[in-house]
Amino acid sequence: MSSTSQVASLAVLVFLVCATLASGAASVRVGLTRIHASPGTPASQLVRDALRRDMHRSAGRALAASDSAAATTVSARTRKDLPNGGEYLMTLAIGTPPVSYPAIADTGSDLIWTQCAPCGGQCFKQPSPLYNPASSTTFGVLPCNSSLSMCVGVLAGPAPPPGCACMYNQTYGTGWTAGVQGSETFTFGSAAADQARVPGIAFGCSNASSDDWNGSAGLVGLGRGALSLVSQLGAGRFSYCLTPFQDANSTSTLLLGPSASLNGTTGAVRSTPFVASPAKAPMSTYYYLNLTGISLGTTALSISPNAFSLNADGSGGLIIDSGTTITSLANAAYQQVRAAVKSLLTLPAIDGSDSTGLDLCFALPSPTSAPPAMPSMTLHFDGADMVLPAESYMISGSGVWCLAMRSQMDGAMSTLGNYQQQNMHILYDVRKETLSFAPAKCSTL
Repeated sequence: MSSTSQVASLAVLVFLVCATLASGAASVRVGLTRIHASPGTPASQLVRDALRRDMHRSAGRALAASDSAAATTVSARTRKDLPNGGEYLMTLAIGTPPVSYPAIADTGSDLIWTQCAPCGGQCFKQPSPLYNPASSTTFGVLPCNSSLSMCVGVLAGPAPPPGCACMYNQTYGTGWTAGVQGSETFTFGSAAADQARVPGIAFGCSNASSDDWNGSAGLVGLGRGALSLVSQLGAGRFSYCLTPFQDANSTSTLLLGPSASLNGTTGAVRSTPFVASPAKAPMSTYYYLNLTGISLGTTALSISPNAFSLNADGSGGLIIDSGTTITSLANAAYQQVRAAVKSLLTLPAIDGSDSTGLDLCFALPSPTSAPPAMPSMTLHFDGADMVLPAESYMISGSGVWCLAMRSQMDGAMSTLGNYQQQNMHILYDVRKETLSFAPAKCSTL
């Protein structure tokens, strides 16, 4: 989960605590932004940091309803941010009165969480004030026997006493967060006429976290599990359009609910079915796709049709993830892509592993030189082709031009990252179990 990266679930530790805390299906529109680095930050550093986070996320993974419920469409503005790489952030508000905060939009996890006051001394710096449950009239402790409690699976015997709260410590590939589960009213949309307030959302109220969360104040899981925002809203579908990686000014919108659609696209809509996810966590939360082949220009690469198959034991497969930046491919497939790209260029090839984390780079004549023309790359999904222009699979900066993909060990899970999703309008139809997409100018939607 990131624009650079990030957040595959490693593990969740939960325990019951009888504590007294201060308390006081709709369709949703949410804006997405990517955090940008300070001016002058080399693109090579951004990519290197993004890859670092992607690989931690990937390593962590290795360890590790119907629309009618919604009265309106819930929406949120989103932006791109790149302090250490980048994630797409959505802005939403929590509590009464509502306190606005930016959170990473992550289709590769479920838990919704934000940092809460008082902080136990290990909280990261965030751009917005800490949410304080004692200042909200709508906060409540989520009962530990609630169907949305992370502790419900470990309960046994008689019902727990009133006030029993579920404490959690969730570890991701790039960090961790710990706190207590609560229930709150969330507000989506910026303009008054566009706002939707949704009560009773289960979320994590974190009092301690690592410092690896890239300019956000938390995370919003958009995966397939019961705790995700998608599931809690009863949103049968959601859509987003990620603005270009190098565009520091534009924002886009995340829509959850009946109004999520692919209006305003610049090309034909294609659809492919989701592959059924394994029942075991964390794989159960991922959106798996059936990638059957890859072409560069008009040349189909020699990749086994089983290279991206999801195995019975939960290994392998390919997921689409808004929280990971750079696409990773099973090594046998990656080597075919790498060789095909290299064969088309006469520029000096260099290993950019140290400077960018990408192993296939080319030296441009000068730092200001424009890269040469390259054909599009086509990802052949079951029943649908996703066509990537060169700027969605190659990245330039600091005088080098690199293939923005990396190798994944054969048998491990491959990931379609958000760099390859830029300027693509994407619709997740959870109820119909399909992913639809079309090229679009996301900064104008």
